Amino acid sequence: MRTVKFAGAAALAFVSLTLVSAEIIRTAVGQQFEPGTEMGTRLALAPSRGNAGTDERRVAARGGSPEQAAPATGAAAPVAVASTAETAVAGPLLALVIGNGAYPDGEAPLAAPINDARAVAGELRTRGFDVELGENLSKQAMERAIQRFEAKITPGATALVYFSGHGLQVGRENYLVPVSAQIWRPEDVRRDGVGLEPLVAEMNTRGAVRKLVIVDAARRNPFERRLRGFSSGLAPIAGPEGTLVLYAVAPGKVADQENGDTSVFARELIAQIRAPGLTVEEVFNRTRVTVARATGGTQVPAVFSAMTDDFSFAQASEPGPTRQSAR
Repeated sequence: MRTVKFAGAAALAFVSLTLVSAEIIRTAVGQQFEPGTEMGTRLALAPSRGNAGTDERRVAARGGSPEQAAPATGAAAPVAVASTAETAVAGPLLALVIGNGAYPDGEAPLAAPINDARAVAGELRTRGFDVELGENLSKQAMERAIQRFEAKITPGATALVYFSGHGLQVGRENYLVPVSAQIWRPEDVRRDGVGLEPLVAEMNTRGAVRKLVIVDAARRNPFERRLRGFSSGLAPIAGPEGTLVLYAVAPGKVADQENGDTSVFARELIAQIRAPGLTVEEVFNRTRVTVARATGGTQVPAVFSAMTDDFSFAQASEPGPTRQSAR
């Protein structure tokens, strides 16, 4: 009888202890996941490996709302991430603009290249570019202008080259022709011309993240009839990453000389630069379309792109200085 009473008392004590322990555990767990507590806040701020909808469902499962997942007062503010448009102008904006029209071998000086170069240079200045402008340059003067331009290129720069005048291709390599060139044979082109591909490569070597190249040089020129096996127009160009090239005429084609003081190509290019909300690639592509439309398809520019970001001419606002190269 005593054994039975003792066993009953022990069982009663065990049940009471179990109930007390359960209450303690329930209280502790409830405090741990209570949204208003410090622990609850830390759980809400834990990084999620899912999407926003998953995070909202997690908060809702705790009996709260998505707003409760925000950091409490005193927590670190979210770090702003700069957009592509904001980071695109981190480096200097540099431009080399050359217009060559006074070729002695031509029947008459070309009027458009000089006026086009001045108009493009003026537009680039309003976009914050530091412009090196040259007109009717000999080879030595072109090389000096290029050296000054290249010396200013630093890592992160946006470097733009605009050339209007005569251009030639020899062996699938492109050459910009100075006004002093004496060209009778293919080797004369390599001797007196200025290579386009080496210029782009040097821009890249110096750290320019964007290499923008605009060439209006596929005109009928006085050198064609002297070169046997001469390939008309310019050759396609394949630049390094971050290169964007706009030819006034498609590779292998030439454009007739215009009668006006400025070319339709330069006018349409400037109009697209001024258009709001366009990336530089969109500017080049729209220039191609508008020039083809304006000329009835007789002149169709070409665009070659290896761009990796969405740089826009509208991003820069402070005008930069313009220098006149020695002639």
